[in-house]
This record gives sequence, C-alpha cells and structure tokens, in this order.
Amino acid sequence: MDNKLSMFRVQRVSIRRRLTDHAATIFAVLASIAIILPLVAIFGYLVLKGIGSINWAFLTQIPKPVGETGGGMANAIVGSGVILLLASVIGIPLGIGAGVYLAEFGQNKFGNAVRFVADVLNGVPSIVVGIAVYGLIVIRQKHFSALAGGVALGIMMIPTVSRATEEMLLMVPRNIREAAWGLGVPNWKTTLSVTLKTAQAGVITGVMLAFARAAGETAPLLFTAFGNQFWNWNVNQPTAALPLQIFAYAISPFDEWHRQAWAGALVLIVLIVGAVTAVRIAASRGMYRGAS
Repeated sequence: MDNKLSMFRVQRVSIRRRLTDHAATIFAVLASIAIILPLVAIFGYLVLKGIGSINWAFLTQIPKPVGETGGGMANAIVGSGVILLLASVIGIPLGIGAGVYLAEFGQNKFGNAVRFVADVLNGVPSIVVGIAVYGLIVIRQKHFSALAGGVALGIMMIPTVSRATEEMLLMVPRNIREAAWGLGVPNWKTTLSVTLKTAQAGVITGVMLAFARAAGETAPLLFTAFGNQFWNWNVNQPTAALPLQIFAYAISPFDEWHRQAWAGALVLIVLIVGAVTAVRIAASRGMYRGAS
C-alpha cells in the first residue's frame, strides 16, 4: 500500500514538472515571437510602401527641384556613409579602449566614475548631443559640416561600445589570461592578443548595435550636418544624410516626396541589416578559424 502511494506521488510530481516545463517552453516561444513580430511588421510595411519607388534613378540621382518628379537620394546615401565612417573612426577605438580599461584595470574609483559617465551618456537624448556639438564645433566653424555630424554620432557610439566591450571581456575566463601570463606574455599583449581576441564576437556585436543606432539618428544631424540637396565630397561642408532626407520629405506636402521618403526608409533599413549581417558572418568565420 505504501509503495503504491509513493509511486502515485512520484507520478504526480513528474506530471507537474512536465506541465511546468511545457508551460515555460510555450512562454519562451511566445516571447521570442513577440520580439520578432515588430521587426517583421515594420520591415513588411516599409517594403509595401517603399519598394515601388526604388529604381536606378533613385539610387544614382540627386533630388529634383520642387515641382519636378523623379530624382533620387544618391547624395544622401553617400553622405550617410561618409558621416558614419567618421563616427566609427571616432567612436569605435575610444569605446573599445574605454571598455578594455574598465574590464582589465577599472576596479577602482576612477573606473566607477567612467562607468557612471558612460551610463549617463548612453541615456542622454540624441538631440542634446546634437546641440552640444553645435555649440562646440558648428558655432566655432560658423558652418555645418559632415565632420560635426560624425563627431555627434561618434559620441553617441562610445558608451554602447565601451559597456559592451567591458561585459564581453569580463566573460573571458581568468585561466586564459593566467595561461598567457604563465608563458611569459606581457599583460598588454595578453589583453590585445588573447583576451580581446577571445571576446571579439561579442565586442563586434556591441559595435554593430552602436552603429545601427547611430545610422538611424536624425536629431543630432539637424544641428550638425544640416543636409544638402547636391553632391558634396568635402567633410567640412553641409552634407546630405538619409535620415535627414527622409525627415524633410516626410513632413513635406508633396505626394512624390512622401513616396521617396518611404523608399529612403526602406533603403536605410536594408543597409543597416546588410552591414550588421555581413560583419557578424565575417566575425563568426574568423572565430571558427581561430578555434580550429
């Protein structure tokens, strides 16, 4: 009788655990779908509204004057590339350097202060960063420029890159560092060649998150790059950018410009997703080669 009662209790516990496991799995799947759905909905709506306006002229021509149909956003696509290149040159090295310091040497008051500043800077509205760069660079130079836009976006990239780098480096097991030290490798070389290389996939993910955020920012560019209806190859002059062009066209009263704004938004999303995907694939292949 006791054995049957024990078996009955074991079966009840087993059934309850299986039900709990199934419920947790279903909740995890639903949560994953809830995360994917907004991106799919946004991308699908952009394709629906913008794909009809994307053609060769849109990708190779500059905007037409008001009242004329046709034209494109080629100057804005190139301008966005130039501004993001400047921002990456400024934000990525400084962000990774700060992250390495925080992870390897930042267990002190100064390190805590740097973390606090990075967290605060990460929460500062982008328009405030744009106004600050406007006061520091644009007013002194007395003109807008792609350089000022790159500085504004680079400042916004630094906290994301630094905190992501720190978190990824802290996940590297300490015995890997100790093995390098045991072989007589200097600390600085261990950090650059062993620790940072081990965490490179996570660091690159943080860099691409910062890049994607900067690529879609409009407010800081209104105060810095300002926009341009023509080609410009001088980084010290006002320059067009896709977010600026989309914003200007979206608030205009012309239906033709509205259609081009949808097309520009679709191109911007495709460029960001394409860049992030390409870098992640390259990083993964590099990591696998390193592991082998």
